[in-house]
Amino acid sequence: MNIHIVQKGDTLWALSRKYGVSINRIVEVNQLPDPNILLIGQALVIPSVAKTHVVSPGESLWLISRRYNTTIQAIVEANNLKNINIINVGQVLSIPAAAKPIKEVNAYILIGSTAQSIVQNLGRYLTYLCPASYEVRSDGSLINLDDQALVSRAISEDIVPCMVITNFLNKKVSTEIGHAILQNITAQDSLIENVLAMMKSKGYRGLHVNFESLLPEDRDSFNRFLEKVALRLHTQGFIVSSALHPKVSATQKGLLYEAHDYAAHGRFMDFTVLMTYEWGWVGGPPSAISPLNKIKEVLDYAVTEIPRQKIMMGTLFYARDWTLPYVQGRTYAKTTSSHEAVALAVRHRTSIQYDNLAQSPFFRYKDEQGQEHEVWFEDARSAKAKLNLVNEYNLRGVAHWEIGTAFPQIWPVQEDTFRAAKIFG
Repeated sequence: MNIHIVQKGDTLWALSRKYGVSINRIVEVNQLPDPNILLIGQALVIPSVAKTHVVSPGESLWLISRRYNTTIQAIVEANNLKNINIINVGQVLSIPAAAKPIKEVNAYILIGSTAQSIVQNLGRYLTYLCPASYEVRSDGSLINLDDQALVSRAISEDIVPCMVITNFLNKKVSTEIGHAILQNITAQDSLIENVLAMMKSKGYRGLHVNFESLLPEDRDSFNRFLEKVALRLHTQGFIVSSALHPKVSATQKGLLYEAHDYAAHGRFMDFTVLMTYEWGWVGGPPSAISPLNKIKEVLDYAVTEIPRQKIMMGTLFYARDWTLPYVQGRTYAKTTSSHEAVALAVRHRTSIQYDNLAQSPFFRYKDEQGQEHEVWFEDARSAKAKLNLVNEYNLRGVAHWEIGTAFPQIWPVQEDTFRAAKIFG
């Protein structure tokens, strides 16, 4: 895979000739909204053409494998060779891509009419699936979801389905529900038994705890609850994981952070997802939603508290569109998909800019009423920069929020960075 940044004068025909890839293939991989329009600064994924090697006198499979950073076995399998000691001068060998690290990939998805087809199409890229979400009530009961077909689809695609529980009320975080559960042992016990019954009835193989905006005084109670959940579910053979807000120190203040004890999650959970996004939040000023420099600050702290092989770094698929000028308390961004953001830029024929510190693209445009806008989104190069961190920090993997939001470039970029583990069993 190559990532090409469009320059003045670039056309798909010229790029096709330059990289030896068909125009249709470039359009397909990037799902270009209008193949006749390329924007200056736009990032395009260019699929690599399969490599071949013509055997020269004196060459062996060992020498060829070293030259292309692959293995003898990989060349043998790619060419269906019967004898590894016999290759002929002039023989054309297909050279497989260099082996990639294997990482776990978690994906959140909102339940809807297209969810099953999305999972079917993307199944090979995923290790876990987290349908969002079961809302918990103060007495430990659960609001049921119509998720049976989606769980079955995940299993058929060799994906581990994980039940998600949240302290949400009508899809909005409820600090009060979280507090009520964490201060009531009877409600906790009831919740755990309700969770187990639901998991067993629907075929879930793991539980994902996403309790947000908890009171600082609930920190110790939350830790004890997680320990209790892990002990109970591990005895039943289930995986247990959690989600954490992005902290940079153990003493970070704020409702989002104080009750989230990184060290405790690292002890009790099989893995934990760092929600490394939402810096550019809907009510804040225009900025990168998931800036690389901020993510690295979180990871630098997280690896001191949580084993690296328990950390899943969060990624996002969405974009934000702010009207300008920004006025605090009055300006609220519209959330859309990164794919739709590119289509919006194409419609307004604007160029794409790039923040090198944040490793995030953005653009500005004027709408039909003359109102100026600023849009921050993700593209292939920003995704590559962030996914590379999983390898650089030797993390367990990555967690995508959320795969029902269109971002077609992420999948070839992910494949170019690591392979998704398959652990179903």
